[in-house]
This record gives sequence, structure tokens and C-alpha cells, in this order.
Amino acid sequence: MSAFLAATLPVATVAAESVAALGAEVGRLRRVLGLHPSADSDASTRAPTASMQRIAASFMGDSMLRIDDAPVQPFADLSGFFRVADGWVRTHANYPHHRAALLDAVGLDSDCGRDRFVDRLASMAAAELDRSCAENGALAVQVRTEDEWWAHPAGEAARFGPVIARTDAADSTNCRVPGFRGCTAAAPLAGIRVLDLTRVIAGPVATRALALFGAEVLRIDSPHRPEIAWQHLENGQGKRSASVDMNTRAGLARVHRLLDSADVLVTGYRPRALERFGLEHRAEAVHGRVSAWGTRGPWSGRRGFDSLVQAATGISILEGRAGELGRLPAQALDHASGYLLAAGIVSELADRADGFGSNASVEVSLARTAAWLLTLPGRDHGHGPAQTPPPDCVVTHGRVTAARPVFDEYVDYPFPARPWGTDDADWT
Repeated sequence: MSAFLAATLPVATVAAESVAALGAEVGRLRRVLGLHPSADSDASTRAPTASMQRIAASFMGDSMLRIDDAPVQPFADLSGFFRVADGWVRTHANYPHHRAALLDAVGLDSDCGRDRFVDRLASMAAAELDRSCAENGALAVQVRTEDEWWAHPAGEAARFGPVIARTDAADSTNCRVPGFRGCTAAAPLAGIRVLDLTRVIAGPVATRALALFGAEVLRIDSPHRPEIAWQHLENGQGKRSASVDMNTRAGLARVHRLLDSADVLVTGYRPRALERFGLEHRAEAVHGRVSAWGTRGPWSGRRGFDSLVQAATGISILEGRAGELGRLPAQALDHASGYLLAAGIVSELADRADGFGSNASVEVSLARTAAWLLTLPGRDHGHGPAQTPPPDCVVTHGRVTAARPVFDEYVDYPFPARPWGTDDADWT
């Protein structure tokens, strides 16, 4: 087991296999497009490969990131483990609107400090807090054991099925043939337009990977929900970033016009969250979707993040020591799900390029990735601390030092992250 992602659970295996899945699909696309210089060479030479050092650096992107030579703080003061009357909960309040929703759900004012928050939670039951937050759009989950999670209906829903789910549409008559233009072996996705409606980590990791292989990726965010600055610098490489308010008629029309000529739509919101914008069923483009809890089961409509999924599924207890709760050495559920989603998207693009396309959507979820991790053999209860990847796994642009791309043949992304929300909402 790799020391770079040392953990009780086989994180290195999930990391390596999710990256390898993307590499294999890129290799297949290269063959479909006739981009490899030697058509009869061994298939393994056509797929990009990744060393464990590069994989670990990519998965540990937040801890590798430096801004003005200083590390970043990945969690806000009200994000973390908190003791409640009958156990523990994990909260997520990194964004201002999530912090406000969390404080409202527990009956505290928006100017509340950490000490009052700790006191308030200590008087609440875990299930009560879990339910109140779910009902009020806040983010907190009860810390469960692995067995408790498998016995829960949400755990049962996430346990089975492929880690990359493919949902076929009833009608494939409008299936759009991808617009590959100027492709090379290094950039097999050149000419492909990707409309990116994702946030945080998993979705942006997927679209960053598509940008690495030459796709034109345009990320759209609401001007009322700015991305966390360091997070955008870490996973915004190779993409343009525009701000559009889809709650206005003009903004929504702009996004639909962009989608009219997009080859891929990638969304990272809760299932059905975009239905009111008419974006859930635009299947003429390849649609890749990532969610926290999946599209089935009682939690399918819940918000969620990697840290919450770790807590709910038993991972936080399994990775703890000496009575303390723990976490994986990276936000591995996010990163693995991102690479799996990119693999599914590239697979659909290769099918369409090869004349076998359909209006299928590709779906991954953090909970399903967690179930994969939990059911793999190879637990290591005596592992040491995770090793830091070597310095040659990062690259510096101005004030920002970030992990290099996960695949060894690429020394850097096409360009560093651009200032958030400052690009035109148009294709180049």
C-alpha cells in the first residue's frame, strides 16, 4: 500500500484505479480518433499513465497548495466534528450561506461565535440535528459506524451498482456528434466544448481533467455565490470562469444558448436541483452529473460534501485513533469521483465519435465511491502518517504553487486558474 496516501482504508487503490479509468478511456479515444502514432503498438502505450507520487499530489491538492508560500486553511471555524448529547456530528459551513443556514437550523444568530455554537450543539441529539439541518438546507450529519451506515436506507441505496452509472435516455434521435477539431495525441478533446456547472471539488476536478486533454471548459457560477478563493485557484486550471445569474431571464437564456452548442454539460448540484432551469434533460449533449448521496434512496435530495460523507458512512470512525475521530489523508471521495466522472464522459464521447452514441447521462456520487472504498480488501490498521509527495509534483505560477496534473506526460495544465467570474460567458 502506498505511503503517500496511507490510511486504514485502501485509499491508494481507489485513487490509482479511478485515475487509471480515465487514462484508459483517453487511450481508447485516441485510438478511435487515430491519434496514436503507431496503430499496432501495445494498447497500454496509448493511455496516459500516472505515478503514485503524481496521484497523491493531485488528491492532496488542498494540502499541496501554497499562496505566497503559505498553506491554506481548508475548513472554516464551524466546519468540523462537534460533540452532541449522544455522540458526534460533522458540520460543513465553509460558504457564508451554509454558515448562515447552519446557525439558523440550530437556533442561533448569524453573529454567533464558535464557543456558543459548541455549547448549543452539546445540548442537542445527533438525529435531531441531522434532521433539522436536512430540512433547513444546512449541512450536518450524525457520525455513524460502518455497520450503522449499511443498515441505514441511504447506505443501502449507495452500496450497489456501478461506480460510474450510465442512464440511457428513451430518445437518442438528437444525439449530438462531438465537434472534435484540431485534435492531437496530447489534446484528444480539442474542439470539445464543456459547459461546467459545478462547484467545490469533485465536479471541478472532472472538468479540470477534461481541460487537461484539450477541451474548452467554460465554468458558470452565480454572482451571488462566489467560489472560495483558494479552492478556485486549486482546481480552476485550464478553464475559463464566467458569472451568470440564471435567476434572471437574460441569464438563463445565455446559459441555454451556450448549451445549444456545447458537447458536454457537467453539473454538480443535487439531483433535480436544476430542473427549474430546464437543464436536467438537455440530453443532446453528453451530461455528466456528480452528487453527494446519489440519485436513489432517501438522501438523494440532500446537500453534501466529502467530509460529511466520510462521517456518515463510518469512515471517520475507521480512520480515527485513540478514541479520536479521523479522516482520510485527502478528500479522496471528491477526487476519485471527479476522475471517475471524467472517465465516464470521455467514454461517452469516444462512443459518439465511433458511431455508437446515445443520449445517456453519466452519474457518480460520493456515497457510491465511499461504498467502493469500504468494501475493498486491504485495510491497514497499523499504517504510519501519509508521506508528502516530492517537490517536483508541484508547479508555481506567480503567487500560487499547486499540484501538477495527475498524468506523468503532462507537466502542467494549459493555463493557471483565471480570476473567478471575470471571463465572458461565450465560447472562444
